[in-house]
Amino acid sequence: QVQLVESGGGLVQAGGSLRLSCAASGRTFCSYAMGWFRQAPGKEREFGAANNWNGGSTNYADSVKGRFTISRDNAKHTVYMQMNSLKTEHTAVYYCAVRSHSLVASTYRYAYDYWGQGTQVTVSS
Repeated sequence: QVQLVESGGGLVQAGGSLRLSCAASGRTFCSYAMGWFRQAPGKEREFGAANNWNGGSTNYADSVKGRFTISRDNAKHTVYMQMNSLKTEHTAVYYCAVRSHSLVASTYRYAYDYWGQGTQVTVSS
């Protein structure tokens, strides 16, 4: 069993920055890939970014590439997402997720088997 707790969301003006954190507990953190997804009102949950077990390989959705950076600190059992130059279209609930049976990141939502409760990010114009 893996427990995930996101933090760092909030209200920010367009062009601003936020850093999301996701603290994991329950199993060996460095044994699995992690991802960030987001869900805007009325839309499907979509992939944002992911990294493999040691952070050496990352994947980004085209919509966030160049603006968002995923990283992890295995010693702290935490994955981060730095979000810069935010736009109003980035407003969503952001979820972190664990792919507990693989070291390799995936862009596919159903490859992840544990999810946090989400943190709201609201970008105002």
